[in-house]
Amino acid sequence: MKRLLAASTMGILAGTTASFAQGSTLTVAYYGGNWGEAFDACVAKPFAEATGVKVVAEIGNSTTTLAKLQQQAADAVIDVAYLDGGISELAQESGVLQPIDLGTLANAGALKPQAIYKAGNDVFAVSAGYYSLGLTYNTQEVTETPTSWDALWNEDYAGAVTIPSPNNSAGVPFVLFLNGVYGDGTGNLDPTFAKLKELDAGLLYDTSGAASNAFQSNEVIIGPHFNVGAWDLIDAGMPIGFVVPKEGVWATDARMHIVKGTKNPDAAAKFIDTALSSQAATCLAEQLYLGPAVDGVELPAEVEKKLPWGEGGSIDNLKLFDWTEVNAQRQDITDRWNREIAN
Repeated sequence: MKRLLAASTMGILAGTTASFAQGSTLTVAYYGGNWGEAFDACVAKPFAEATGVKVVAEIGNSTTTLAKLQQQAADAVIDVAYLDGGISELAQESGVLQPIDLGTLANAGALKPQAIYKAGNDVFAVSAGYYSLGLTYNTQEVTETPTSWDALWNEDYAGAVTIPSPNNSAGVPFVLFLNGVYGDGTGNLDPTFAKLKELDAGLLYDTSGAASNAFQSNEVIIGPHFNVGAWDLIDAGMPIGFVVPKEGVWATDARMHIVKGTKNPDAAAKFIDTALSSQAATCLAEQLYLGPAVDGVELPAEVEKKLPWGEGGSIDNLKLFDWTEVNAQRQDITDRWNREIAN
């Protein structure tokens, strides 16, 4: 059962010297649902208690948040924005982000090398934690734990398989991941699309919520789903399993950004510093099963096995894409999907 970490705000904000005006606020854009609840409990509330700065949550998905940042470019309202990998790069390219000075953050030294994102010499984002797209299945219908992505093509599951469409953030990278498994090694997508055409899928899902609903209703019994969503179903008592197949999993992360033109740059930096503490990372791992982006996090074995890399794994076991390359292929893959798979 998920438990909330009762972290000491003194530990989270050790070394805090900045003072903030009484009654000041910081607007932070992050996701809704259980994600928002976890970010609020693990980061926003400890930050507010330690600094006296009220956090105003701007709830939305990454695409919606990026649109808001672009609309507010001349007069920033959002101070800190959580964005997924891929959308993060688009935000950087659109010029709505302010560089993060890691030298001013007490906890930045604990960041894993993969968790720092740069454009030239400027850091434009840091990771809040990793999640992966693993193989999820109904344990009552799929009685033997699948060990390979080949299970999606098992005739026993025909018509009850789900995979993400390119309308979902997982769709395009999943195609590229499969190409690494089933392709010819040249980058040519023909073999992978030919294999996808052979798949008897009952649902091409556009949102992760749709995937969760389909597993709950027994509309589907096997398919790729994020570890966060799969374990949420398992913790709720659903007959669901989640595995990291032998071919591995692709993964991404939720990233934090300081918005260009923020009127609260010191508070924005301190908020991110709070999120980089081992206490916050532990809390998010226990609440969402996000893989920590910082060193020094010790977790119970029950939580460790639910992290994106699976039991006994680490960040080095994840397939992390260069999102600039993914974004460059996004439109072509989406168009081809609509022609050859969706129809």
